[in-house]
Amino acid sequence: MPKVDVIIPTYNTANYLPIAIESVIAQTFDDWRILLIDDGSTDDTASVVAPYLAQLGDRIKYIRQANSGVSAARNNGLRNASAEFIALLDADDVWLPCRLSESLKCFEGRPKVGLAYGLISRIDADGAVIDTFAGNKKHAEGCVARYIYMRRIHLPTSSMTFRKECVDKVGGFDESLRQTEDRDLWLRMAFHYEVAFAPTVISLYRTAGESLTTDTNGMLRAQLQFIEKHYGSPGCGIVARRVALSYIYRQRAEAFGIRKQMWGAVKSSLRALALNPLDISNARTAGSLLLRSAGIYR
Repeated sequence: MPKVDVIIPTYNTANYLPIAIESVIAQTFDDWRILLIDDGSTDDTASVVAPYLAQLGDRIKYIRQANSGVSAARNNGLRNASAEFIALLDADDVWLPCRLSESLKCFEGRPKVGLAYGLISRIDADGAVIDTFAGNKKHAEGCVARYIYMRRIHLPTSSMTFRKECVDKVGGFDESLRQTEDRDLWLRMAFHYEVAFAPTVISLYRTAGESLTTDTNGMLRAQLQFIEKHYGSPGCGIVARRVALSYIYRQRAEAFGIRKQMWGAVKSSLRALALNPLDISNARTAGSLLLRSAGIYR
């Protein structure tokens, strides 16, 4: 039995998939197995995977399913996992060679830690670095469930490692959530376990140029669903709910601003400010967008 099962969901990402698989093969920690879940791909994923099946043997398991979405694919991987630890990697992302070794250090001598994350750099379609996640300035680790709920901390998915026992305790990804399904699982785990942090870049997250501005309504619905789902849980009371909502509407305002949809931007920013007037970021965003809408500031 391997120490770590690596779950890679893939859907029509044959062009990036070899890079992801090679980044697992290049790990300095080598006691791993890949669970590759093909979510009904219609490109040449199968032919791309074939050489790795021959090369890696029982170190890779290729599972095909009807197209059901990324949460269902990851859950399929969880059902097939048997290792002590599970690590996530999306098919278009890339691990640095230290990814697994740095993640596993977070669990050494810390039985209360159930999940761990690290720093990531965003890359473009060609692999060039755009920027680097600077980490959570406060509440980076420990008992941080309420801060996950409030969106005060961020846990990048392709940097996440967790004990299999966490899944046995809280279940897998909520397939009813079309977005924020990863935050939902981290929160459910964090209700029972401590979170640990590897303070180094361990993963590269590939992003499209338009990713921050697409489907703002769908994202809002999913975020509101997440907030209401956990409202009333320990640490997720009325104040935490207002903070979480203010962050969501500020993020929505910024997305509208990028698209130059100024009415939606201003309205969302003012809503964020009303929800949490003590957050200087809300005041700054609302003021900037009001000036831009008036043509005073660009």
